[in-house]
Amino acid sequence: MAQYTRKEVLEEAKRLAEMLANTEEIDRFKELEVKINQNIKVQSLIKKIKALQKQAVNLQAYDKKEALTRVEEELDRMQEELDGIPIVSEFKEIQVTVNDVLQLVSATISREVTNRIIESTGGNVLEGKTGKTLTNISE
Repeated sequence: MAQYTRKEVLEEAKRLAEMLANTEEIDRFKELEVKINQNIKVQSLIKKIKALQKQAVNLQAYDKKEALTRVEEELDRMQEELDGIPIVSEFKEIQVTVNDVLQLVSATISREVTNRIIESTGGNVLEGKTGKTLTNISE
């Protein structure tokens, strides 16, 4: 079985990152991000939402419950309006897809490393148990 250095593993991780960065999903994510950044209506709503969020934090700090309720209602309305813009909903969908792909890659790596450890100790992958155990490390 080949041995790899940490540096070699990190180089492969960078190669994998490069591959992931050039997938169809990431390309679509980048396209939509540019369009969202150029969309005046979207940017205006985001700016208003951020201002209202700051206002809500201040109102909460000063225990202004009625005003806070009104601001939260306005925030909800603006968020719904923002979410109703097709490019925003598509962007959110592709964000979920990209995140799912990254989670899948991460989980696959983790699972495969664990399986290799189990197999290399003569353990049982189905049971998730290693075979050999170290009883005395100083031996």
